[in-house]
Amino acid sequence: MLCKISSMGLVGLSAYMITIEVDVSVGMPTFELVGLPDAAVKESRERVRASLKNCGYDFPTGRIVINLAPADIKKVGPLYDLPILLGIMQSSGQIKVDFKNSCFFGELSLGGDVRRCSGILPMVIEAKKLGFENVFVPADNVYEASIIKGINVFGVNNIGELIRFLKGEDCLSPMICNDSYFNPSSFDVDFSDVKGQKFAKRALEIAAAGGHNVLLIGPPGAGKSMLAKRVPSILPKLSFDEAIEVTNIHSIAGKISKKTPLITTRPFRAPHHTISTAGLSGGGTNVKPGEISMAHHGVLFLDELPEFKRDVKEVLRQPIEDQNITITRASVSVTYPCSIMVIAAMNPCPCGYFGHPSRDCTCSYSKVHQYLSKISGPLLDRLDIHVDVAPVKFNDLTVEHKEETSEQIRSRVEKARQIQCQRYRNHKFFINARLSSSQMRKYCVLTDSAKLMMKNAFDRMGLSARAYDGILKIARTIADLDNHETIESNHVAEAIQYRSMDRKYWKN
Repeated sequence: MLCKISSMGLVGLSAYMITIEVDVSVGMPTFELVGLPDAAVKESRERVRASLKNCGYDFPTGRIVINLAPADIKKVGPLYDLPILLGIMQSSGQIKVDFKNSCFFGELSLGGDVRRCSGILPMVIEAKKLGFENVFVPADNVYEASIIKGINVFGVNNIGELIRFLKGEDCLSPMICNDSYFNPSSFDVDFSDVKGQKFAKRALEIAAAGGHNVLLIGPPGAGKSMLAKRVPSILPKLSFDEAIEVTNIHSIAGKISKKTPLITTRPFRAPHHTISTAGLSGGGTNVKPGEISMAHHGVLFLDELPEFKRDVKEVLRQPIEDQNITITRASVSVTYPCSIMVIAAMNPCPCGYFGHPSRDCTCSYSKVHQYLSKISGPLLDRLDIHVDVAPVKFNDLTVEHKEETSEQIRSRVEKARQIQCQRYRNHKFFINARLSSSQMRKYCVLTDSAKLMMKNAFDRMGLSARAYDGILKIARTIADLDNHETIESNHVAEAIQYRSMDRKYWKN
């Protein structure tokens, strides 16, 4: 008897329907699994066999053929255990159910428990688009799947519970989405914790307002990491659509917890400098998103930037500009989004005190040059804002003056973002950092005095075309923070400050 059950597969972020065809017929006892299954899918034969027997059901003795269609796409992961088991029971006459409007996912234990799977959220979204009315997922994934409204989501703990429900012997209620999932979580850190550093705070406010990438340079203990970790607290709150995009990526990576099924705060990813190229960009046998994509709509913080391997650092160049990264393997090509704000931090030399106002640097000039040369010119150009983080003074640490809170800074950032959203409403981007050269001629209008200042800066500093564009974008953001439509000379003057640090350290 032939039985068909629907499930889903994933290629990158894109889900597609898989039809599991099960045929149980008289013949020599065999269990064939076809349709390009990987090792984890092939092993489902033993998990399904043991689950049926240990839960008191019969495993048919005969020829069992299971086809995972379409047969030309490789199937990965153990999430097909549950639909395969149901197909065998239906084909062998142990149950009689209409599976037409339902979709099933789940890995089985040998005792019949249904275990959680990764990538459930994008598959449930696709199931809804295809018109399915019901999805059955592992109980540990039910909160994640219930975020999608308009489809019945059932959480399954074990196969006995599910089979009784399908037979009409037991009740299984669909999970109702909890609206509290959509409330943004509060941050454990705040900018009011940072004493002094007005220049760096102002630079990070501008970066957050325009989505600009930042390089923080300063001696050990100046507060570079402390500042970077607080940037998500001043970024605008995630919209629902952005939260779904971020959660999709984390779902595929298997990083969604039961307590927080929807990610409502902007990600902050800080990989160690020993990370591999594949760890940063993504990859593996079954291509998974890397740290670049895990930071989508958030912050990617690279501490001790020169210590990262050169090929790892250079991986960043294309994704920073394109906001997506394509990973190509022999059998598949996958594109993950990575609209990120990069914040990099570094010391000015190996000992950390080159240019320090009160401590002597112990490094030779050749060592300083060798250390700084680990940062390539093209990568440096893509970091729009360069901030010299000075050592904190004693008076700043002991003063009773209250520092601005993240909420106060974020209110200004959100106003600037609203201006940009209105200005770029007919484009596919909404922040100044994404402006192209042609678009800058339209939206970055300078006064005569501002033009003269830009000309002088370009000639004196020997700016590249990308650095010139970077200054214009920063000036556009500063003007937005001041609620000015035209870029004036004071906006340009401040923007130039944030591109002069590379001349201090890299000039010679």
